This record gives sequence, structure tokens and C-alpha cells, in this order.
Amino acid sequence: MERTLVIVKPDGVQRGLIGPVVSKLESRGLKIVAMKMIRIDRDLAERHYGIHRGKAFFEPLVAYITSSPVVVAVFEGNNAVQVVRNTMGATNPADAAPGTIRGDYALEIGRNIIHGSDSTENAQKEVDLFFQADELMSYERAVDPWVFE
Repeated sequence: MERTLVIVKPDGVQRGLIGPVVSKLESRGLKIVAMKMIRIDRDLAERHYGIHRGKAFFEPLVAYITSSPVVVAVFEGNNAVQVVRNTMGATNPADAAPGTIRGDYALEIGRNIIHGSDSTENAQKEVDLFFQADELMSYERAVDPWVFE
């Protein structure tokens, strides 16, 4: 089982889309193993988006992600990283397929509702950045045999 980080970004929180975003991921069969609402401070934002430091969009990205509360969650399942990425849709909502989170709820790349880890390696780093080990739950759901072979 893989774990991956998901962030419902400020636009998703402000637009009341936490429920639909989480529901779409849960409907795929992914299991929530951690979730909380936080306000990302500048230090955490810079660590999270450090790969983009020096790029023109870095400062606006940091300002945006720190502008409002977000919901951070860890989802677990087979191929969780890829399943979340496919369910999110293309980074640019104009290119995102209908039925994806971004295809259904977003119009602009700078307000694209959701972040999901882009690899299993980055997923582990991002989960560790936002959650302590004791915040991650391990449990069986009654539905798991109907989701996982």
C-alpha cells in the first residue's frame, strides 16, 4: 500500500469544496489515514515548494498557499500516488478532463484546488513535512476486501 499527501488548497477551502474533493478520492477506494485543517506558515510553504525556489512563480505560490487555511490529508491505497494524480487531472485545469477534480472545479492553473504528491519518494517527504508519525492511522475498513484484491 502506498501513501500520498493531498492538500485542498486555499481556493478549495474558500469555495467549500473540501467535501467534494475528499469524497471523489474516497469514492475511488482510497483510505484516509490522516487529515487536518491548518494554516501553512511561510517557513513550511518554502520547505514544501523549495524545488521551485528561484522561479518567477515561487513568491506568488508561497503567498497564495499561506493566504488561507488548507486541508492536508494522507490517502492510502494501491498505487495511491498515481490514482490521486489521475483523479486530480492535469495541473492546468484548461487541460484537465471532465470528471477530474480540476476538470470539474477549476479554471486557472494558479487556482487549481488541489495538490497531490508527484512520486512515491516525494509523497514520503511531504507526508513527513506535514504529519508526525503518531498522526498516521493504520486500520482495516469493512469495505477493503471489496476494494483491494
